Amino acid sequence: MTTIEEQVARYGYVTETIAEDIDLIAEINRLKKEKNAVILAHYYVDAEIQDLADYIGDSLGLSQQAAATEADMIIFCGVHFMGETAKILSPNKKVVIPDLNAGCSLADSAPADKFAAFKAQYPDHIVISYINCSAEIKALTDIVCTSSNALQIVNSLPKDQKIIFAPDANLGRYVSQKTGRDMVLWDGACIVHIDISREKLAELRKDNPDALLIAHPECKEDILLQSDFVSSTTGLLKFVQESDHDKFIVATEAGILHKMKQAVPHKKLIPAPGSDNNTCACSECPYMKMNTLEKVYNALYYEQPEIFVPEDIRLKAYESVARMLELSKGI
Repeated sequence: MTTIEEQVARYGYVTETIAEDIDLIAEINRLKKEKNAVILAHYYVDAEIQDLADYIGDSLGLSQQAAATEADMIIFCGVHFMGETAKILSPNKKVVIPDLNAGCSLADSAPADKFAAFKAQYPDHIVISYINCSAEIKALTDIVCTSSNALQIVNSLPKDQKIIFAPDANLGRYVSQKTGRDMVLWDGACIVHIDISREKLAELRKDNPDALLIAHPECKEDILLQSDFVSSTTGLLKFVQESDHDKFIVATEAGILHKMKQAVPHKKLIPAPGSDNNTCACSECPYMKMNTLEKVYNALYYEQPEIFVPEDIRLKAYESVARMLELSKGI
């Protein structure tokens, strides 16, 4: 029989079987209270997890909540770099994620050694990194940003300050165009947002001429140029709530539609179509979907798999994240 640590090492999560008659939601809530734990969930995880989370948000909101929580343990339902960010901000708290294999294609697109060599080519540049990156990249960064605050952070710097923007080239290009800043871009991308099918989207727009197209800035440039509104996940949610329109095509990960439908049940929300390689007709992140109720329960019960960040990396990364949070006050 394998130990819990061996299960996590082999599978990335605790594989212990859960009794069929257990009320998972009730048990998760019981354990959460018993262990003084808080559950943070990204908008992209499954609806049933969003509904039991203490806080739901995008990268900025989750980072702010991780920094503010008084809980002894954080269960982070999202992807690996999010758990790392929570640990960077709260080193004395136990940070656990449901599945250690829940990574991020964008974070993986920027290996630390290659990025360090890239950065060395531009010694007079400041580094702004999108939060969707590893702790090692954050440690090589001057200021972290999110899609919610990237424009504000870039605009806060002197006009003559040279900038490297990493790792998402689509977001970097969008920020460059909006701010008029000529930035050096690392060529990374999110598989979910670049997988949106241009051809299927064109057909969808033709069939729904009365729908507004709203998009996340991680999408490709041609999709952003034709969009009626571009913003972060939280920004898109706010837009559908405040807009007079009642029909939207939503070009981002389809998990956000759950919260949108709760907020505006009377409006028509259509997920932007993924390519033929996608498992559904919409755009879904396979890593976010690794989070399940069973894994959340096991993570709480066994307090595994736990996130660790080496202290030398954490301290350097903390400076870049803390600077973002300071510049983001009021957002």
